[in-house]
Amino acid sequence: MNTYLAKPAEVERKWYVIDAAGKPLGRTAAAAAALLRGKHKPTFTPNVDCGDHVVIINCDKAVLTGNKLTQKYYRRHSGWIGGLKEVQYKTLMAESSDKAMTLAVKGMLPGNALGTNALRRLRVYKGAQHDNAAQKPVEYTL
Repeated sequence: MNTYLAKPAEVERKWYVIDAAGKPLGRTAAAAAALLRGKHKPTFTPNVDCGDHVVIINCDKAVLTGNKLTQKYYRRHSGWIGGLKEVQYKTLMAESSDKAMTLAVKGMLPGNALGTNALRRLRVYKGAQHDNAAQKPVEYTL
């Protein structure tokens, strides 16, 4: 029996919409990362970009469980001495919840060209309206 290996020209991409309202941020991001990677397909090949397009809506209404709003921080460093910047997730979710969702999905994708190309197929919106209705995305339930 032969193992099937997908070729990049044979990949068919679908569009999915994930509604994050009332759902945990991490679980939504994990589902989106699996769709972007193509892990849900029977033709998944680890070295081929065979994922789909994902639209995440209602990021403002996503929740963080436990005490993560006050205890979790988004940290970045400029590389210079004293260049550590940190933002509490309470502030990050209030001001730019779409960035918080994008960072969560980015952390679940591989750190190579496959992950970079997968992240380009992610669209994140704060509200319920999105610009991708012409692509006829399918509702994805967690």
